[in-house]
Amino acid sequence: MAHSNQLMVSVSGIRGVVGASLTPGVALDFVQSYVAYLRESNPKPLIILARDTRPTGEMMLHAALAGLLAGGARVLDLGVVSTPTLQYAIKRLGAQGAICITASHNPVEWNALKFFQPSGMYLNKDQGNEVIRRDIGKDFHCNTWQEMGTLENDSEGEAIEAHLQKILSLIDVEKIRARKFKVVLDACNGAGGTISPILLERLGCEVIIINGDLHGVFAHNPEPLNENMVQLMDAVKAHGADIGFAHDADADRVAVVTNDGDPIGEDYSLVWGVAHVLKNRTKGPVVTNLSTSSAVETLAEQYGCECFRTPVGDANVSGKMLDVDAAVGGEGNGGVIWPEMQLGRDGIAAIGLVLEFLAVEGKTAAQIHAELPRYTILKTTHDLPREKLKPLFEYLKSKYAQAALDERDGLRLNFEDKSWVHVRGSGTEPIVRLILEARTAEQAQSLQDEFKAEIASLV
Repeated sequence: MAHSNQLMVSVSGIRGVVGASLTPGVALDFVQSYVAYLRESNPKPLIILARDTRPTGEMMLHAALAGLLAGGARVLDLGVVSTPTLQYAIKRLGAQGAICITASHNPVEWNALKFFQPSGMYLNKDQGNEVIRRDIGKDFHCNTWQEMGTLENDSEGEAIEAHLQKILSLIDVEKIRARKFKVVLDACNGAGGTISPILLERLGCEVIIINGDLHGVFAHNPEPLNENMVQLMDAVKAHGADIGFAHDADADRVAVVTNDGDPIGEDYSLVWGVAHVLKNRTKGPVVTNLSTSSAVETLAEQYGCECFRTPVGDANVSGKMLDVDAAVGGEGNGGVIWPEMQLGRDGIAAIGLVLEFLAVEGKTAAQIHAELPRYTILKTTHDLPREKLKPLFEYLKSKYAQAALDERDGLRLNFEDKSWVHVRGSGTEPIVRLILEARTAEQAQSLQDEFKAEIASLV
């Protein structure tokens, strides 16, 4: 991956390649900055800690523990669990904050620290900027021996069990069990392997697990894109399964493969969730980001519900969902946010929703997918120096002046034929993302060729 020596710093945390931009010292300082921020409102904050399966996780864990204990925090270490499991534990246990050690969809050489607020949501912009300010100014200190923090471990797996019980309390377990689904799960050697197989078994499914070992050396790129799901597609067809699911490394996202062995695309995990919630559960506002398929808006309109768009980022989407009391929302990366469960992407709960959708409708996955609104969305990434982002945006605004502009997150161009193009700098990688959508594959490909050339002209 390009520019691997660059540390990615955002309001939700830090991310980088371990041994290059991300070191124990970098992690230690950011954690101490986070604890110092939390101590403004609580002198001994309860902070929950968790990690995914990456080989660098143990090292990062000890760096984080050093910072937390030095800052006087009461630490509960959940061990290897999914990010949604951690998020659910925050509010349930009344913690003041939490840290998840995971680089989510990034390859194995990356790791990250994600910081949370007491609601279970990621830090918002103001909170994150305060932590960054403290790190830059080294505005923190190490306590004396009398004020050291304390450490407890969730050795009984209580957090996983509580998460499972909450999901099972929200879905129609008996209706799902009656279908006796055969399911293939690709856990990608990540944290989803600690919980999703258990959920599927309790839902009466025959479960075939691939890449279930928790060693963190991913069998393939953990981002749940179609090109990374060949093994899952083959397994679904080989076993005659009803459906296949793929997680990223921390299981906040999930992608789906139909009974025909076809991937529906990461955007359509959310489309399925929206369709099921609005049709069969609760009508209400829908929230998604600027890079997500228009199929979400089409469904909201179909069921008489308002749809809101936000800048990319879990905190932006979940914050807006809280403001408008949304029924469902999420991002077009396989991230479904179901407020009845929690205000954060939850790939495990999303599996429950999808299986309930299949059970309620009494149809196959391929049949359901064929009935949903269809658009072609294409996504590419491009190396572009950050200093060239603004000139690129200005050039595109001038050339495509006839388009409706949205500048809340990079630049989104909305055209009269309902096609759109979104160009934005990534918050998790040193790249520029090009996301676009049109009614047909031919239109989408034409748009992609055109805008890839525009970006290349400025490199």
